[in-house]
Amino acid sequence: MAGATAALLTGGATALLAGCSSDGDGADGRASAERGLRESAGRDSARLLERYDATIAAHASLAQRLRPLRAEVARHAEAFGPDPQASPSASATAPPAAPEVPGDENAALAALADAERRTADARTAALGSAPPDLARLLASVAAAGAAHAYLLTGGGA
Repeated sequence: MAGATAALLTGGATALLAGCSSDGDGADGRASAERGLRESAGRDSARLLERYDATIAAHASLAQRLRPLRAEVARHAEAFGPDPQASPSASATAPPAAPEVPGDENAALAALADAERRTADARTAALGSAPPDLARLLASVAAAGAAHAYLLTGGGA
């Protein structure tokens, strides 16, 4: 009888562990998907930040107008977590080339507005696969990006 009880307990423990590990795999998968969305959004913000920096470097006369928007983009990058380009795996690759900036100020602003729109659209598209907290962050940052695009194209000026 003791052997049967031990077998029953062992079988029950195995079933519990299997149940826990399969739930854990689901949780790990969700955490991994969320981490991927966060990293992608962080990389998008980092690229957008590079575009702001390149535009300010190419057109110093736009610096005062662009600095507040750039500061918000920097906060957005921080909100998505650590800089994904600072990770050990990313440091092994060559850094991306600086974005090209049109020589004309209006064209440079239009290119920056287009980058803001594309980034906001990507974040909006990711909402359906994001967990609630990340979805709220993505939606908020996408809305800010759309507002930046509006301001960059002369809206509210």
